[in-house]
Amino acid sequence: MGLFHCPLGAPYYDDDACIDCGLCYATTSQEKVGASRKIKEYMKAHAARTSAVSKVAVCGKGGSGKTTAVALLTLALKEAGRSVIVIDADESNPGLGRMLGIEGEPQPLSDLFREDGLFSERERFGMDDIPPGFVSAVDGLRFMAVGKIRDPFQGCACSLAESARQIVEKLDLKEGEVLILDMEAGVESFGRGVERHADTILIVVEPSFESIAVAGRIARMAQGMGIGRVGAILNKVASDTLASRTTQELEKQGVKVFGVINYSQELAEAAFEGKPVKDGVAVKEAGTIIAAMQGW
Repeated sequence: MGLFHCPLGAPYYDDDACIDCGLCYATTSQEKVGASRKIKEYMKAHAARTSAVSKVAVCGKGGSGKTTAVALLTLALKEAGRSVIVIDADESNPGLGRMLGIEGEPQPLSDLFREDGLFSERERFGMDDIPPGFVSAVDGLRFMAVGKIRDPFQGCACSLAESARQIVEKLDLKEGEVLILDMEAGVESFGRGVERHADTILIVVEPSFESIAVAGRIARMAQGMGIGRVGAILNKVASDTLASRTTQELEKQGVKVFGVINYSQELAEAAFEGKPVKDGVAVKEAGTIIAAMQGW
């Protein structure tokens, strides 16, 4: 069961024995909260055991610019010689594929896991195991999507989130490959444990009170999962003064800043029109962010 060794899902690392969190025999709400705190502290203590950058989840408040940031990071990673696999794990916003230059949307991964029972039961799989219809490729980039909520009464997004969780957990990457996910806005995916097997959490933060507050919550949840590489990208920043003030507020919440993507009219127009991102300055800024998170 990987990192989960007890029926209730308490985590452990390497050859550690039972951490005696007390969750097995907790009967009251107070005892359960206390056990959860022990689990969280245990996982935080092991967060420094972080591997090289390979599975990156991009999170943040709605409207902070996650999709644009993912597109820029993808271009910068390609320039750095990495083979990039991008997953649209946002059940609402439809624009990521277009910003990456993808003309045809692939079949949703949720269909693959729902229709192919044998595939969903696999413990591990690689990109070569995923049927071609579920992957769109352009210029060395591979793109997949968990699916969207498109119709009324379609139901909740739980099955879509489960598809994303299985990809993050089970996908084996080859040398030089990196997986980057555009997550749904907010913190709900952390409640579902989607990011549990990511090695890097990037939080996109625009200069606003709400965005900074959400970033703090995301960072605490990610660290509580045992993810050691957690940091923020400042986005849509109009001045050095604003960047400095936002950085100071994030530091108060214990959130490290990996870098800044300054406001760009070209980026704003690309986002408005749903066109591929081509801003060379912004791509260089994303490259600086990648260098910072790799050195973390």
